[in-house]
Amino acid sequence: MSPNNKATLFLVATPIGNLNEVSPRCLDVLRSVDVIACEDTRNSAKLLSHFDIHTKTITYHNFNERQSSKGILSLLEKGESVALISDAGYPLISDPGYLLVNEVIDADFDIVTISGPNAALNALVASGLETSHYLFYGFLNAKSSQAEKQLKELKDFPYTLIFYEAPHRIEKTLQLALEVLGDRKACLARELTKLHEQFHRGKLSELCELHDLKGEMVLLIEGCKEEKAPDQDELLEKVKALVDDGQRAKDAIKQIAEAHHVSKNELYEAYLKKKEEDDGSF
Repeated sequence: MSPNNKATLFLVATPIGNLNEVSPRCLDVLRSVDVIACEDTRNSAKLLSHFDIHTKTITYHNFNERQSSKGILSLLEKGESVALISDAGYPLISDPGYLLVNEVIDADFDIVTISGPNAALNALVASGLETSHYLFYGFLNAKSSQAEKQLKELKDFPYTLIFYEAPHRIEKTLQLALEVLGDRKACLARELTKLHEQFHRGKLSELCELHDLKGEMVLLIEGCKEEKAPDQDELLEKVKALVDDGQRAKDAIKQIAEAHHVSKNELYEAYLKKKEEDDGSF
């Protein structure tokens, strides 16, 4: 039960590798709820057996999500609390659960998150890349053409990019990232919290030289460092604002050109053209 004594859906993060990272609170919840909804009951059985937990389990995954959500709601309506777990890490993070959470919210039952390990954050803080701002993307599309389109959409983001990737696709993904994003700093983290945990840091071109990698992968790539060329119309508006404040056009153009590292002559020509097009009212 939640602090409000209502039937509750618990979103429980489970270990991503090292079972010693499980929290006492996690174990308490898994023992006390009426039902545990698992992404794969066979995988979850290993965790539950290790900690001698015998709570009833049901299956909740991408292929039965809508039907299972209705079943879980009926359990909550009967006053039974449910814990949702994925195979590893947080439910909903590149795993099923989004539909269920929204239906539980609509039905006005409580939702409680039980904190735990997260592969993306584990990898980020040890990557050596910028941590102040980052974008977790999850898995790229399995089709190369779609993955290329997604990377192109992310190309100008200035934040560290975080992806999950399967071992059989990692070499193609690294090569595609190099082609689309350029040779940026990157980090490939694999087998996090496990015995053979590794961090490969370097440029994307260097990571492309890695082969026969196994285990779960987190790929982190430096955000875009290139400043986008300023829009000419925006620069002309800045010039106009200075002119309206009393500066001579030539002085205003020189000031804006120097501030934005653009050609003074090109900006002056654009200014004259704009002024002519607007019948001198610009």
